Amino acid sequence: MSQKSICVYCGSQPGKSPQYVNSAQVLGQDIASNKIRLVYGAGNYGIMGHVAKSTADNGGAVFGIIPKFLTEFERKGDQLEIDMEMLITPDMHTRKQRMFEESDAFVAMPGGIGTLEELIEIMTWAQLGRHDKPIVLANIDGFWNPLIALYEHMSAEGFIHTENKARPLIAEKAEDIVPMIMKHWEEN
Repeated sequence: MSQKSICVYCGSQPGKSPQYVNSAQVLGQDIASNKIRLVYGAGNYGIMGHVAKSTADNGGAVFGIIPKFLTEFERKGDQLEIDMEMLITPDMHTRKQRMFEESDAFVAMPGGIGTLEELIEIMTWAQLGRHDKPIVLANIDGFWNPLIALYEHMSAEGFIHTENKARPLIAEKAEDIVPMIMKHWEEN
């Protein structure tokens, strides 16, 4: 069996809570210790950089995928030195497609509009039957509570069909993420 990969969507900023960066470091360590490859947006700043650095520093494989135009923003200055394989794509659409193709599961850590957009797209693809890969919301310090409430509201109002396909798993602590995903892999 080939090595499994987890795609992590997350912010290129550290956020206000120190728990966000701490959780990224725990997630990276857990990915590495379970011999899972990290697929991520190739940035070396914020939560994104910390999850990748932690994975690499703990002996894990890291595969960064970044569109050419973002290399000057998210790779500038090499804030965090990260040992990784990297792919530069021509645009965001190609980046997201490759991240999807390279991954067996998806995790949304705290982040901004880009993180939200990537998460919603992968949830939409699940609802439409394009994949059945596990999706985990890393609800660190309740970060995703507003989205969870919105999801429940949309569901209650009858706007989410095939809910069993689109509903993400919710992890309140970083150390629960990899075990949740591995359990899903074992059961499916």
